[in-house]
Amino acid sequence: MRPLITIRRIPNIDFMGLHKIGLALSLVLTLGSIVLFFTHGLNYGIDFSGGTIIEARTTSGPADIAQMRSQLDGLGLGDVSLQGFGTPNDVLIRLQRQPGGDKQQEQAVETVKQKLGPSVDYRRVEVVGPTVGAELIRAGATATVLALLAIAVYVWFRFEWQFGVGAMLSTLHDVITTIGLFSLFQIEFNLTTLAAILTIAGYSVNDTVVIYDRVRETMQRHKSLDFTTLINRSLNETLSRTILTVTTTALAVLSLLVFGGEVLRGFSIAMLWGIGIGTYSSLFIAAPLLHYIRPTHVGHGRKDASDTPAKRTS
Repeated sequence: MRPLITIRRIPNIDFMGLHKIGLALSLVLTLGSIVLFFTHGLNYGIDFSGGTIIEARTTSGPADIAQMRSQLDGLGLGDVSLQGFGTPNDVLIRLQRQPGGDKQQEQAVETVKQKLGPSVDYRRVEVVGPTVGAELIRAGATATVLALLAIAVYVWFRFEWQFGVGAMLSTLHDVITTIGLFSLFQIEFNLTTLAAILTIAGYSVNDTVVIYDRVRETMQRHKSLDFTTLINRSLNETLSRTILTVTTTALAVLSLLVFGGEVLRGFSIAMLWGIGIGTYSSLFIAAPLLHYIRPTHVGHGRKDASDTPAKRTS
């Protein structure tokens, strides 16, 4: 069976000729994201800012989440999110933390119950305090940092320390710019978004490892090849794989954005951005960084027998 898409000719794009522009753009995006984070902050969801979680079950048939959402949006309770789970009758309602103490939180729950009426059975009500939210933020930040360090260590042992530095910096760039995107547009940042960021880190390093593996292979086969030409050749040889992977993954995530509803909106936006920025960072950050911190363990710079004139003319 023949593949649906076949790229027969390896392109000859001068990525290294554009890498300084790419690095400058990445620097601007990274610094801008950091400034946005400290000036505008993030629009934390209930998971991080605290709030109330209500587990409900409709008794008159499957839950109409769209209608329930429209009923609760006009109550002036701030951020209200509804999510189906379990059976078609089960709904998880999240209310943002109301100004005041426990009395105000209880009053908000009673307001919801009165609005939805007697056809809803409330199975669990749980209040997430700001202390728990702060702990989740610290745990999420710790998980992200540990993931970046684990990626660097893995690539270091898989290749060399120079490759590990490049992979960590490019992945850190992807994470920071994703946070900057959420800060700029004030998209809700919750545990689902954090899961998307960790997924982006894994996707980005996977693409980077494929390119690094081709760079190392080319270094071993052509040890006298100019390093700039070597990186360009490696990037062009893996470009078809990169394009096909990005296209198929983006189509899957785009379907989540269109049909996944409000619950998966933040996750889908983060993933779409991450796919694009992860591919960009692999091409214009991870690989070009090797030009400045060149690996030497594989013996680059020493002539290989395969590059001798006698061998080439045979």
